[in-house]
Amino acid sequence: MNEVKEALRNIEQNYKLFLQQQFTFIGALQHTRENADDMIRPVASISQVQSYMDHHCNNSTDRRILNMFLNICNDLSKLCHKLETVHSGNNITNGILERCKLLLSHSNDLSTIRAKYPHDVVNHLSCDEAKNHYGGVVSLIPIVLDCMKEWVAHIEKLPRPMLYDVSGGSAISEKRAPQDAPARAAISQTPLSVRPEAQTSTSNKDNVQVQGTKHIQKKKLNDTENHSGKLKCPWKPPGRHAF
Repeated sequence: MNEVKEALRNIEQNYKLFLQQQFTFIGALQHTRENADDMIRPVASISQVQSYMDHHCNNSTDRRILNMFLNICNDLSKLCHKLETVHSGNNITNGILERCKLLLSHSNDLSTIRAKYPHDVVNHLSCDEAKNHYGGVVSLIPIVLDCMKEWVAHIEKLPRPMLYDVSGGSAISEKRAPQDAPARAAISQTPLSVRPEAQTSTSNKDNVQVQGTKHIQKKKLNDTENHSGKLKCPWKPPGRHAF
């Protein structure tokens, strides 16, 4: 889920840069439409912009801004597919994803969609441009971004075990973790039990060792006294003695 949020933030940053160049984007569409002799119909699909860039673009500035638009749309499409692998889906989230995939389809007709407040991309166009030519294509990215933010908001309200990876492994681990936690806690808190026989044998061994130690000490003491007694000379009364 963190990867999804990070990817969404990166796309938003790229879109902010693109938004600062909206007039350049409209100019590039105007130039390529003139080169294609296609001034009547509106710019109504991603594939139409791709065709303008591939076949009717004569300068690097127009190519750069058109390519920037197409790259953002491509990143949104990849993220949309990634969202399907993050959540198993319910009616609300599936509906949002289906709308995103439809909007990002290269052949989808964008002429009728319009980004509403707080977005002001349409307001930067003239009435003729907004109504007849570019209102739909400039509205595509902000509408899809709003849909993806709505998807994230719905997902965050769902129970955590609902989240899963494609392999399904993380879902199992998340479900098992709460169940195993009490058992692990009980094991860690329960002291190790010792059998009475083991305790008795241990105490007997200790008593034997203590008694053996006392016996050895007593024997050493006696030996010392005997040894010292042998070295002492016999007692003699004071006075002159013959040697």
